[in-house]
Amino acid sequence: MTLAFEVSDRLYAAAEEWADRRLEDIDEAMETKVEQALLEVEHLVSQSHDVAFEVDGREVRYEPTAELAALLRRQAEESGIDESAVLKMHVDLYANAFLDEVTDEQKPPGTPSE
Repeated sequence: MTLAFEVSDRLYAAAEEWADRRLEDIDEAMETKVEQALLEVEHLVSQSHDVAFEVDGREVRYEPTAELAALLRRQAEESGIDESAVLKMHVDLYANAFLDEVTDEQKPPGTPSE
């Protein structure tokens, strides 16, 4: 079962920030952020350490493991939405993971705000 969804504005903004911080183009950053999120979701459900997916602009196509597919199907039935929407929500939870966010309170004294 291949699922497709459009990334949220939140995930896109995280990819833009990733690109800015690492001097990457947005396409590379989007692939990185999607991969990070899918790996986190798959690892929690199936212990998988590998994901194969496609990103075309803001559309993601992904074939989940059997374990994740079963979870998505169950959650979709319980919530009355399709599996792609459930996967999109799970992926969106990890949008800001690994961005190395530092709040002003966490910065050393005298460090200017961004």
